[in-house]
Amino acid sequence: MPSVPSLAATLHMRLAEAVSAALPQDTPAEWIDPMLRRSDRADFQANGMLALAKRLKANPRELAGQVVESLPPNEEIGSVEVSGPGFVNIGVRDAAVLRNLAARSDDERLGVPYAERPGTTVIDYSQPNVAKEMHVGHLRSTVIGDAVTQILEFRGEKVVRRHHIGDWGTQFGMLIQYLVEHPHELDHESDAADAKDQGEAAMARLNRLYKSAYSLFESDEAFKTRARDRVVLLQSGDEESLTLWHKIVDESKTYFQGVYETLDVEIRDEDIVGESAYNDGLQAVVRDLESSGVAVRSEGALCVFFDDVKGPDGTPTPLIVQKSNGGFGYAATDLAAIRDRIGTLEADTVLYVVDARQALHFRMVFETAQRAGWLPEGAARQLAFGTVLGKDGKPFKTRAGESVRLVDLLEEATQRAALVVREKAQDLTEDEIRERAAQVGIGAVKYADLSNSMTRDYVFDLDRMVSLQGDTSVYLQYAYARIQSIFRKAGDEKPQVHPTVELEPAERALALHLDEFGDTLAAVAATYEPHKLAAYLYELATLYSPFYENCPVLKAETPQLVQNRLFLCDLTARTLRQGMTLLGIRTPERL
Repeated sequence: MPSVPSLAATLHMRLAEAVSAALPQDTPAEWIDPMLRRSDRADFQANGMLALAKRLKANPRELAGQVVESLPPNEEIGSVEVSGPGFVNIGVRDAAVLRNLAARSDDERLGVPYAERPGTTVIDYSQPNVAKEMHVGHLRSTVIGDAVTQILEFRGEKVVRRHHIGDWGTQFGMLIQYLVEHPHELDHESDAADAKDQGEAAMARLNRLYKSAYSLFESDEAFKTRARDRVVLLQSGDEESLTLWHKIVDESKTYFQGVYETLDVEIRDEDIVGESAYNDGLQAVVRDLESSGVAVRSEGALCVFFDDVKGPDGTPTPLIVQKSNGGFGYAATDLAAIRDRIGTLEADTVLYVVDARQALHFRMVFETAQRAGWLPEGAARQLAFGTVLGKDGKPFKTRAGESVRLVDLLEEATQRAALVVREKAQDLTEDEIRERAAQVGIGAVKYADLSNSMTRDYVFDLDRMVSLQGDTSVYLQYAYARIQSIFRKAGDEKPQVHPTVELEPAERALALHLDEFGDTLAAVAATYEPHKLAAYLYELATLYSPFYENCPVLKAETPQLVQNRLFLCDLTARTLRQGMTLLGIRTPERL
């Protein structure tokens, strides 16, 4: 089924035609913008006549009047008037609103259009480190990246996920050498059934390995020497070293999957492409940058310099591609990854969901890749996110000053949510309460992150996150569950729309907002800003509340009114569910 244009889009077209008809034929097309928006004074307001009149040196109110007179007959506009210095206020017919929503309801995509020119996007997000625990710092990258991916795919974009895990570097010489000398350190101790328990067991083994290896590395100079030699063996492709390296990576992946399952995020093994995957391309990066003159040798290191990047003393701060000792840092790996993503994966856009504190690094990497001709201008973008803060306004840490383990944070969220679910539960079993608690708790954590602009820091406050009041996922989930309770009483028959029935103010406000869902998703996908979808869903739940309070559904005065209100309930629930799904949040049928 084709997409359903919103009433806003249809009215914009009608007004643009009227503006064009009211103006001289040689008026530039780019001047004709009605600048239509929702309004408190009417359903919609067009204020583009003011800017247009200024360009034409005309009276804006007179121009607005001419535009109104030029409006062709149509089924959408119920009232239109010129107000103030030249605003055009438009009221939409109830029948037009209901017909548009009926068309949305008939489409499983709710009338949401696909992107006009979908391409291929490679998105780099959730970048944990091998043999290390995931902490609260990994939360934002994972949750934001997953939501952006879901939204782009829903719009028809081909999305290639890339989880750039830290699986290469000098610390692996220490870990591998210890495993050579203590081969049973990673032996399995349990046959846990689910990914979470398997992951916890894997991390226990990795923690034990890391602590033992590090202790020996610090206390035994001979072991330290052997560990450093082991790095060279690993990088040269030594079979024994690679076998043990794979063992460490596989244990880490088992742990990662346990965390991701708890966080309710799907991370596929084939999408985990770590630093090691680009190791063979590093020499080519160096050779090409040096031969083209993009990078130059400085004190033995291969560097790229920038006119506007200087240190506190005014000296240039370069991007170091290769160290003076021949080693490679993050820049070389990131450049090799860009070559692969643009050249091999044929990406039109490459997104990096990475902490804002790495903004300078990525700006330098992107500019270097552009100078080298590997990256089209504007094809790469960092979706920089802010820091998760504690209630004290400082970066979220444990009392001991360490990063908070992500699994601990998620477990606490689920426990807090269980208290809320148990308080509201009427006929839920203990198993259902546990299931709902996980859905509510994890949803609360995700929504708290996604409802903030990603560039902003935000305070992690579980008490507020799991509240039934205010801008929380629990509020949205409760709105959805409340609608489901209505349909359990009404039955499963799909309600029929009766366009001739007049809408009450609360019905009208809800209906007009429902019609904006497709436009909202298009805007969110264009700017990669999930918080705008969260804001739309919160307003939808907020508008449903006065509708629920003031417009009886099953006890409405006429059968036609019952049907129309059931229809609005159904479309609200489906829109909430679809929007929350795109944010990675579950919508329980009962709470």
